[in-house]
Amino acid sequence: MTQTLSEYTAARAACRDLFARKMADYGTAWRIMRLPSLTDQLYIKAKRIRELDAGGGGGGRVGESAEAEFVALVNYAFLALVQARLGLGGEVDLEHTRALALYDEVAAEVQGLMEVKNHDYGEAWRDMRVASLTDLILMKIHRIKQIEDNAGRTDVSEGVEGGYADIANYALFALIKLAGEGARGVNSAA
Repeated sequence: MTQTLSEYTAARAACRDLFARKMADYGTAWRIMRLPSLTDQLYIKAKRIRELDAGGGGGGRVGESAEAEFVALVNYAFLALVQARLGLGGEVDLEHTRALALYDEVAAEVQGLMEVKNHDYGEAWRDMRVASLTDLILMKIHRIKQIEDNAGRTDVSEGVEGGYADIANYALFALIKLAGEGARGVNSAA
């Protein structure tokens, strides 16, 4: 688990760094997005990863890699968790230090969930393919969309926030695996 925490922390830090740099460029314009819109952004990114997988892992016409899309999945999932916490409206121009503090808060909670689940599941994700992690992310997105279509009502499921947290963790696991595969020279689409 020590190796996982180290790799997870490094992957999460890279995601946070990109979030902070983009916020310097764009501000907190994401605050106007409703949760279903953020869910759709997650869907677009996950679907693109699947398309990249089908095309042999190349960058496609846009030129962004699967790694970049997994980073986007992490950040959109964290933004969705922040939006769920803050609610729609309010401050569109959220103070950058507050936005980063909220990002860090949800990221720490998501990591706590990962640590509990990773312990219980015995690091099973390490034996999974990146493509399977992508499929799990897509499944979680479809579940979230169904819950949103049901006006948030669930009988037995964890709800949208649990789904967003799982998406972030699966995407972080994929980033760890891709970094390891790159170090070994293995094709990430395999």
